Amino acid sequence: MTQTSSAQPVQSLSQFDAIAMIVGIVVGIGIFTFPALVAMNAASERDVLLLWAGGGLISLIGALCYAELCSAYPSAGGEYHFITKAFGRDVGFIFAWARLGVIQTGAIALVCFILGDYATRLYSLGTYSSAIYAAITVVVLTGANLLGAKPGKTLQNLLASGIIIILAAAIVGGLINGLPPSTAPAPAASGSPATAIGAAMIFILLTYGGWNEAAYLSAEVKNPGRNMVRVMVASLLLITLIYVLINVAYLRVLGLDGMRQGTTIGAELMQREFGTAGALVLTCAVILAALSTANATIFTGARTNYALGQNFAPLAALGRWDEARDTPRTALLVQGVIALVLVVVGAVTLDGVKAMVNYVTPVFWFFMLLTGLSLFVLRFRDPAAPRPFRVPLYPVTPAIFVLTCGYMLHSGIDFARMTYAGLPSLLGLGIVLLGVPLLVWGRLRSKTAA
Repeated sequence: MTQTSSAQPVQSLSQFDAIAMIVGIVVGIGIFTFPALVAMNAASERDVLLLWAGGGLISLIGALCYAELCSAYPSAGGEYHFITKAFGRDVGFIFAWARLGVIQTGAIALVCFILGDYATRLYSLGTYSSAIYAAITVVVLTGANLLGAKPGKTLQNLLASGIIIILAAAIVGGLINGLPPSTAPAPAASGSPATAIGAAMIFILLTYGGWNEAAYLSAEVKNPGRNMVRVMVASLLLITLIYVLINVAYLRVLGLDGMRQGTTIGAELMQREFGTAGALVLTCAVILAALSTANATIFTGARTNYALGQNFAPLAALGRWDEARDTPRTALLVQGVIALVLVVVGAVTLDGVKAMVNYVTPVFWFFMLLTGLSLFVLRFRDPAAPRPFRVPLYPVTPAIFVLTCGYMLHSGIDFARMTYAGLPSLLGLGIVLLGVPLLVWGRLRSKTAA
């Protein structure tokens, strides 16, 4: 191991800061699109709400597992730190490399592409308008985080608050102006009940995705042993409440059959509630949500890169912490450059959003599964470690989480097969495998230096 700097992350994030960061990551563009796909696989209005509540419960189970890991082993490296302790430095390195080259940077590019699509509706910049907006977003938000942790978290608090206000307006409008729940039988959902529920949960868990980023804040949250579980539980409860209520609004205004008609139900909802200004309001809301998600993803992603540089000598530059600005400056810059490269790659495809989903999804769920397994391994190998919080109903609770991750990994592979013949997923896998020769080179270099 190499320590490249004596400067360390400062525990400067309050519970509110961390909750705002998680809400900003999770509550994004998915809630304006995926409810329609969920409704297509739901048998009734009641089932729609139960499915969204169930997705929150599954996410909460995962958050409880992460809360134990975060409170016992707080680190800016988050999942990288847990996987390394459980499975060794080699596996930890491959994960950190995957996060740098695929998971986090791909997620940043994905969100920025979606932002670009909606910004283009307001003002087009030409053929590559979405990609240009995406690139500008990467540069501006990376620059904001380079100014330091305080400006980054302040920006995040403002963005997350804006999202909540916009969604609250849509919820209140739906509850006041919408119709009572329909008692008439709705057209049957396609496929068998088990298949339909499984398909619905794919989109629901995608919409809830991102809560795991809290792990990368554990070294910067004040009193992490006590506060991390509060942050994660409060975040998931708030997000679940928002998602269930916005679906109540969808159902009251559009009805189940109306929700099934297309993937732009957010625009339809806002137009019915706010008239001709509805489309503009929705576009601004989606741009705001995408900005919030991208900013939080950039903030947390750089923390893994910093931890990687701390532990792997050939990439030691990533492990430099800018003490004056309280931020991993080099890690942010490298992450931004890779995200820009992915924006360029996405720009030459037919659909940058789908390409990035394929690129990220299988790799993400594989390592999420590995993190869940690390809880079992560390309980066995390190039973004496102080654990301010222990996941309830162990081992049942983490077992449910691990099985869910396995299911999502399988679903991600199936999705990749259906789009682009899986080529973006193969590219993502190839980037991950490039970490193997880099790891071998690092070992040889260390032996030579010794």
